Amino acid sequence: EGILLTMVDPRNNLSRQVETEVRSHFGEKVYRTRIPRNIRLSEAPSHGQPILLYDIHSRGAVAYLKLTEEILTHYQEPAEPDSHEGERSKENQAL
Repeated sequence: EGILLTMVDPRNNLSRQVETEVRSHFGEKVYRTRIPRNIRLSEAPSHGQPILLYDIHSRGAVAYLKLTEEILTHYQEPAEPDSHEGERSKENQAL
């Protein structure tokens, strides 16, 4: 769970102020990834397509892909060791 900043436009003073306030108030709950204000994101629904099908190379689509990576990295469980790994090590030591 987290807070996602959308329609971010760093050229806009209000957008910068909102981001600063949200990050200072909610801290680590705010995702690092920001979804920019992007015309392609606005156009996709009117063409009946998600942004990844409409224009995967747009800034908005790239930002959503980055968000996906951020979420998966955050919630990824550490890999469990192979249960046979210890047995193989013992066998190699015996040789």
